[in-house]
Amino acid sequence: MAEVGASYSGRQRFPALRALLADPITSIALVLVVGFLVTAAFAPWLAPYSPTRIDVLHKLQPPSMEHWFGTDHLGRDLLSRVIHGARTALMIAMVSVAIAGAVGLLLGLIAGYGPRWLDAILVLTFDSLNSLPMIMFALAIITVLGAGTGTLILVITMTSFPSYARLIRAQTLALKNSDYILAERLLDAGPFRIIFIHLLPNVVGPLIILLSMDIPVVIMVEAGLSFLGLGVRPPTPSWGSILYDGYTSIRSAPFMVIFGGLPLVLATLGFTFLGEGLRDYLDPRMRAGRPA
Repeated sequence: MAEVGASYSGRQRFPALRALLADPITSIALVLVVGFLVTAAFAPWLAPYSPTRIDVLHKLQPPSMEHWFGTDHLGRDLLSRVIHGARTALMIAMVSVAIAGAVGLLLGLIAGYGPRWLDAILVLTFDSLNSLPMIMFALAIITVLGAGTGTLILVITMTSFPSYARLIRAQTLALKNSDYILAERLLDAGPFRIIFIHLLPNVVGPLIILLSMDIPVVIMVEAGLSFLGLGVRPPTPSWGSILYDGYTSIRSAPFMVIFGGLPLVLATLGFTFLGEGLRDYLDPRMRAGRPA
């Protein structure tokens, strides 16, 4: 009886999760995302060859039993580079989004709950950074610091956190005068307790939704900058650099563009549809119109 009761309680406690998994598109997206995460985590063990091993005697070889995706212009195994490229893309995307989310969360809480003069300064900063074109800003930063993974993470973080901060600020302004916050003030609760104990749990939900939907955007940005030679440095595998190599050899080896672009498309679709599913079922306003 205890086991039956626990199972029933579990089904009752997670109706949104059950509804999320019941959506076929979201379920497929979840499978894709989990597949890419597993591939990135176990890339050294899944890749059949070293992604940087050069074999010019077998360059631009078509797909075969020995090289499932063929080889590139330097004879490197394309499947191994695609697998390690997943690690590069997801590492940059998740680190960038995590840092930008943490910075935006902190500054948004301070702007929304702090004094008006501080709010005005922070909002001006957010708007100034949002007005900068990402490519031009990336070119400026890379010119000063040089291309590389760290520079790419810095560029993405600097251009992403203002939108997160404005979201958290708006949520904080909407909640700071609510009844339970006023009650905490009457009980002489300090700003630290109000912000991190009461406001933070109530504003982090919309931020998680936005972060999940921004991961595919960051993946595309990383691939685009790497395609232009402004991203990760060779010989580190990147989907963008694989696409560029395929573009330069598209007449003699069109399979490089296909196998280099396919994982980028699947990852973008997977994270996008999963983010939309999370938005529909974690946001009460979106879930209100859906059947249980």
